Parts: sequence; structure tokens; C-alpha cells
Amino acid sequence: MAEPDIFYILGNRVRRDLLSHLTCTECYFSFLSSKVSVSSTAVAKHLKIMEREGILKSYEREGPFIGPARKYYDINIAKTYVVTITPNIFWYRGLDLKEGPGGPIESQEEPKTLGEMILAFRNLSEELERVLKTLQRIEGKRDRLMAMIKDTYLKEIGDMTQLAILHYILLNGLATVEELSDRLNLKEREVLAKASELDRFVPLRIKDGVITIDDERLKAKLGEKNAGED
Repeated sequence: MAEPDIFYILGNRVRRDLLSHLTCTECYFSFLSSKVSVSSTAVAKHLKIMEREGILKSYEREGPFIGPARKYYDINIAKTYVVTITPNIFWYRGLDLKEGPGGPIESQEEPKTLGEMILAFRNLSEELERVLKTLQRIEGKRDRLMAMIKDTYLKEIGDMTQLAILHYILLNGLATVEELSDRLNLKEREVLAKASELDRFVPLRIKDGVITIDDERLKAKLGEKNAGED
């Protein structure tokens, strides 16, 4: 299944409220409808959108009393989304919590009682706050560096298309010629020509339609420059 359009999903307050309720308890349609201030028709539409995007799954279950089965909804993903939006950076990534590198954070002992579980959760929440503060510092520094890169490149080189290619590669780690062609509205041969020009100033690795920064050549180039200055 394709990656869900999480910005579209979270861009609506009702959908955010529905997701919040769904994380608290299992919910059937009429329960969800009673918890938000829109019509049941609107709730059904929002649930259908989220199920279509793969955010939710639904199932039917018999109730404790005689009557028709109820339709229940459950969240179908486990992800953390990180996003940065500044005048210099628009970057985001979805991190799969089921398949994260290194697996789950291990504690010395698995909590067994409700109190131990609550304490473990609060401890991890404190750790998360520390991680977020570190992320805040890193993204602040990256934003300032990107502003300096843009300003310096335009002053020294002055080519906006080359800068756009560099900007995209720096934020995404790499870029294909095809996606740069779509993003910049250029033919692929024009992208390759601009990338070759950019390579004169910022060493690139261009292979099999993929463009990345060539870190080894960049470090060697900086080493030669520093040796020349000495």
C-alpha cells in the first residue's frame, strides 16, 4: 500500500479528534459520532477517507445484546512523523515504529504491574522530551546553515537551478534525475547538464540516474584548499 497522505489526514480537525478517540478505546461508529460536533454523515465520510488512505481498518463484531453487528474502527499504522518547515527547509519523514532500527528500547525488567507500566511510560516520555530538545537544536542549526549555503552559493555562483538541485539533494540525501526533472520542470538531459555544472563547485556522484554529494571528493577538495591556505 502507498504511503498515506498524512498531511491531508491531519489537516482536518475532525479527523484529528477521531484519531484521538481511537487511541483511547475501541470505537464503533455511533460512539465516534457522539464524540465530535459534526453530523454522522460527515463522520462516515471522514472515516471512509482515513480507511481509504490506510490509516484505519474496520471490522464488524456482535454486541452483548441481540441486534445487528456493530462496525468498529481501529488505527492501522504505527508511525512517528517528523517535519520541519522554515524559510530554508521543508523536510519530513515517517518512521515505522514496528520496524525501527535496533528494535524497541529495552529496559532492565519488563513492567508487570499497572504502576510499573505507568512509571515506565512516564520515564520514556521524559526521554522523548530530551530527544525533541536535541532535534530542536539540530534543526535550528541546519536551518541557519542552509540559509548560509543559499546566500553564499547565489553570491559566488549565482545559478538558481544549480542551487535548487543542491538544496533538494541536501535535504533528501540523494535525488534521481527523473524526480529533479519533475520538480524543476526541466528535461532530464537539462538536469544532467546542470548537475555537471554544479559538480564543478560541489563534488557530486552521478550514477545510474541517481545524484548524491560525493563526500570523499568534497573532503579532499577542502583538504587541498586548507593546505593551500597554510
